[in-house]
Amino acid sequence: MNIESESDVAGLMIIGQVVAKCLRHMMQSAEPGITTLELDAIGAAFLTKHGARSAPILTYKFPGHTCISVNSIVAHGIPSEKIILKRGDLVNIDVSAELGGYFGDTGGSFGIDEISPIKQRVIDATLHARDLAIAQITHGAPFNIVGKEVEKIARKNGLAILEDLQSHGVGRALHEEPKHIPSHFEKGEKRIFKKGMVITIEPFLTTGPRNIKQEKDGWSLSLRKGHYGAQFEHTLIVTEGAPILTTFLADF
Repeated sequence: MNIESESDVAGLMIIGQVVAKCLRHMMQSAEPGITTLELDAIGAAFLTKHGARSAPILTYKFPGHTCISVNSIVAHGIPSEKIILKRGDLVNIDVSAELGGYFGDTGGSFGIDEISPIKQRVIDATLHARDLAIAQITHGAPFNIVGKEVEKIARKNGLAILEDLQSHGVGRALHEEPKHIPSHFEKGEKRIFKKGMVITIEPFLTTGPRNIKQEKDGWSLSLRKGHYGAQFEHTLIVTEGAPILTTFLADF
């Protein structure tokens, strides 16, 4: 999507704040003993209360209102009554929704109580990588500045970049042009960011693998056993200066 009016900005900010607050509410509700299905229901109730519709259901008929991925499942995890969160788990929640014809998309990774140092390292590094990449995005900047900045953090922390999952355009639909914004550096990438573009930035860093496997459920994406990954995501509007982060919460 490209911004055409101030009403576009307003609409994107409204849904951006809804999904961001939903993510925060779900993260604060996650505790040992809760199932991911119960956690998804908390998210669903929050979205409904604010008049928003789950984008995964609306777009793909996903079997859950949000994606909740635990440990070696790194993305698109299906909420389940069989998955009970426990101390030490690494959890990722991805919340995307539609309201008034506009879409917002956000996500974050966190630990349940105390987690292992390697899990904390991948979480901290991924958050740092996302924010560092976003700080470089402005009108005229090359797409590959994202991968350049993310690779700096990955190398510094001895981590790998998950290349199969990339950032993308968003706004009037969950996935729009540009459909692929790599989080790894591609030397031959010639595209540039332009004022008014609405995109996500969502790097995935892992403890080793650069690729994922689709599970038999047809949705969940996993790493090799014993490996972990994290994701952090903002929806943003490209400007001639610093980008506008529609999913940013000042107190989160």
